[in-house]
Amino acid sequence: MTNWKELEKKYFMRTLVRAPLTIVKGQGSYVWDESGRKYLDFVAGWAVNSLGHCHPAVVEAVKRQVGELIQTSNHYYTLPQLQLAQLLVENSSLNKVFLCNSGAEAAEGAVKLARRYGKLHLNGAYEVITATGSFHGRTLAMVSASGQLKHQQPYTPLPAGFINVAYNSIGAIMEATTSTVCAVMLEPVQGEGGVNVPSPNYLKEVRRWCDEKGIVLILDEIQTGIGRTGSLFAHQIYGIEPDVMTLAKGLGGGLPIGAIMAKDKFSVFTAGEHGSTFGGNPVTCAAAYAALAFIIENDIPRNAYDMGNRLTDGLKRIKERWPALITEIRGKGLLLAVEFSDVIAKELTQKCLENGLLVNDVKPNALRLMPALNITGDEVEEALSLLEMALCRLRSCQG
Repeated sequence: MTNWKELEKKYFMRTLVRAPLTIVKGQGSYVWDESGRKYLDFVAGWAVNSLGHCHPAVVEAVKRQVGELIQTSNHYYTLPQLQLAQLLVENSSLNKVFLCNSGAEAAEGAVKLARRYGKLHLNGAYEVITATGSFHGRTLAMVSASGQLKHQQPYTPLPAGFINVAYNSIGAIMEATTSTVCAVMLEPVQGEGGVNVPSPNYLKEVRRWCDEKGIVLILDEIQTGIGRTGSLFAHQIYGIEPDVMTLAKGLGGGLPIGAIMAKDKFSVFTAGEHGSTFGGNPVTCAAAYAALAFIIENDIPRNAYDMGNRLTDGLKRIKERWPALITEIRGKGLLLAVEFSDVIAKELTQKCLENGLLVNDVKPNALRLMPALNITGDEVEEALSLLEMALCRLRSCQG
C-alpha cells in the first residue's frame, strides 16, 4: 500500500497538519478510507459539503455540464452563471452578484467594493472595521482583516486599512468609527474563531450605526450562509439585511465557488474595476445552482434547524454527565462548538477518528461540529454516541 503520508511530506509545502486519514470515497454523511473503513463526517469539508458527499443533484449537474461546456471566460454570457445569479438574488435581500472562486476572494472583493464606495460617496474613506476572533481568508489583506494574531504575526508588516475591535461590542465599533472608515465587516457567527455567537441585539445595533454614519455593512456569510445556521442566511435570524454579503463554502455543494452580493446602491464596480478568470465557471455554477435549488425547494435550512436542536440537546445531555470537563455548548443550527475546561481538543479529535467520527478541533479547548445540512436524526444520534465513547476513552467514564 502506498505511504500517502510520506508522499505528501515529500511534495507538499508544510502549510497544515493533516489528520492521519486518506479519504478515497464519500457518500452522504459518510466517507471511506483506502482500507474500506467507514467514518461519519461531521466536518463536511469545513462546512463545504452542504448536501453531504456526492449528492445526486450535484453529481448529475456536474456530469451534464462537463459534457456541454467547461470554461469560457467572463467575456461571454453563460447560462449556468446567469441562472445561479438569478436564484441567489430572488432568494435574498440583495440585488447584484459577482462570482469568484473562494471565500477569501469574495471577502477581498467585498472590501474592494466598500473602498470603491468610500472613494465615490464618503470623501475617500477606506478603512474597514472588523472584529477580534474573526476570520475572512488567507490573502494578505484578509489576514490583516481577520482579528487573530496567530494569522497576522508571520506576515507583518500587514496591509493598512483594517481596524480590529472587540467582537460583540457596539461601543467598540462606535469608538473606532472615524471619517476614514467606509465599512464594518462581521461574521454573524464567528466560525473559525470558535463558533462565537453574538448577543441577540448586536447585529441590529451595528446595522443602525452603519445607517446613521452612512457606511457599508458587510456580512461575511461564507461559513454561516446557505442554510448552515438554520435559515438560508444567518442574518435573517437577527432580523437585519446587509449592504454587502459574501458567500462560499456550502454554496457549491462541494465545488469551489464564492460570491459577493450587494444592494443596488452599493454595487459601484464599473467595467474593468474587478474581475476573475475562473469566477463563474460553468461547471461550478451548475453545481451551485443544483445545490442551492435543492436546498431551497426541500427546505433544507429547516432540517439544519431541527437537527441542530437535536444535536445541541444531545450535547447538553453529555455535558450533564461531564460537568467538570465540558464548559459550554454554543452555536446556531448545524454550526456548533463544544468547549472544554482543559486543552484536550486535538487528542479528543484523534480519539473520535479512531472511533469512526470526524470532528474539527477549532481551538485547543474546543471542537467544532458542522455536518451536512441534510443529516438525519439517526446520524446525529450515532455521532453523539461516538463522541461520548471518545470522551470515555480519553478520560475516566466517571466524568
